[in-house]
Amino acid sequence: MFQPANGLTDAVHGEPGLVYQRCRWCGTASFRRLLCPVCSSNDLEPQHTEGYGVVVRTTVVHRYSRLARNESLVRFPEGFMFHCRVTGTPPHLVWAGDRVRPAGVITADSTQLVFEVCNPGAQERWR
Repeated sequence: MFQPANGLTDAVHGEPGLVYQRCRWCGTASFRRLLCPVCSSNDLEPQHTEGYGVVVRTTVVHRYSRLARNESLVRFPEGFMFHCRVTGTPPHLVWAGDRVRPAGVITADSTQLVFEVCNPGAQERWR
């Protein structure tokens, strides 16, 4: 039972959110993989999450553009991490530990995941 590993989709459970895979052999959660990163099994079961996560590492990038953007490593409660872009606040005000959620409607065709900070007003006190 193979499901395309292409990210955010509502095809598996009928509700919007993030679809990830969990290995049936060792139970490891992964995202956009064809094989389990731990045991190399291809027996991956698609599962659904709402997509809320916590920023673990963040970087401001100026590459290939005149505008700065944020690229962050986000940890999800199901146990996997993924690189994504965080919007909704200036790039230099995204901190490790910020909670993020999916930004708008994201389709399965998306090549880069875009998230937004859940409480951008909390950063105002540091300016």
